[in-house]
Amino acid sequence: MAQYRLHQVDAFTTEKFVGNPAGVVPNADGLTDHQMQAIARELNNSETAFICEPLGTDHDVRVRFFTPTTEVPSCGHATIAAHYVRAIENALPTCTVIQKIGAGILPVGIIRKDTTYQIVMTQAEPAFQEPLSGNQCDRIVRALGLDAGDVDDNCPVQIVSTGHSKVMIGVRTLDKLHSLQPDLPGLKEISRRIGCNGYYVFVLTPTDEYLVHGRMFAPAIGIAEDPVTGNANGPLGAYLVRHRLAALADGTLAFRARQGEAMGRPGIVEVSVDVDEDGSPKVVRVGGQAVIVYQSVLEL
Repeated sequence: MAQYRLHQVDAFTTEKFVGNPAGVVPNADGLTDHQMQAIARELNNSETAFICEPLGTDHDVRVRFFTPTTEVPSCGHATIAAHYVRAIENALPTCTVIQKIGAGILPVGIIRKDTTYQIVMTQAEPAFQEPLSGNQCDRIVRALGLDAGDVDDNCPVQIVSTGHSKVMIGVRTLDKLHSLQPDLPGLKEISRRIGCNGYYVFVLTPTDEYLVHGRMFAPAIGIAEDPVTGNANGPLGAYLVRHRLAALADGTLAFRARQGEAMGRPGIVEVSVDVDEDGSPKVVRVGGQAVIVYQSVLEL
């Protein structure tokens, strides 16, 4: 039998049992696609990361991400978890690792802090679709359990991607955000129509310690609600720059987002967006810490 190391990791936190849990298999070479999918289904985290040897000289490592039902091109919290485990296992110094994922070949910053690490992933180039309007927008709002008046007028409902697209929906109040009870089958059906599986509902709180509080729903890929989502807060950073919804400092938007509060699994995402001279978002980075909850060996 082959033995595979298996880690359960909470990402975007330094405290066990909060943040966003991810499975990590750091020696995944030899696993078939079917086995990776079965492991992800068994662990039942929103994503499980499988670390593989590189295929060429243009990257240091390959990482594949599976939800309980499908493979996805990128995942924020599972990237943080995967590179945290890899850094711990290899006692890495502060360095940059080039990873190959479904969304492309991208750098990951490994920042050593005594016995732990901060992981900073560069995401794919921001891509925007035209803001949704009319019946599509109305259906999304209703499926989320919102009324039209709950939506922030300054925030167009729009699909944004930095590797794995999300629908951005800004609402006016934290109370409304935390009381959401969305129609998950309805959201799943809308995903099929619009070609986007995730819905990131957020509130801007510029006087708070956190610029953003949010919740993310993706029932079409087996995730009723994701606790803390790097691939939602990264695109959100690009969206905030695009629509001039947050202040820059020296050509960069930097903020912290808090997510997972309604699930009892709060975590913190650190986002930075480099901005071109014309005001367009250029490079999106998402950072966070992690903690290993348990380790085991899987024999197959």
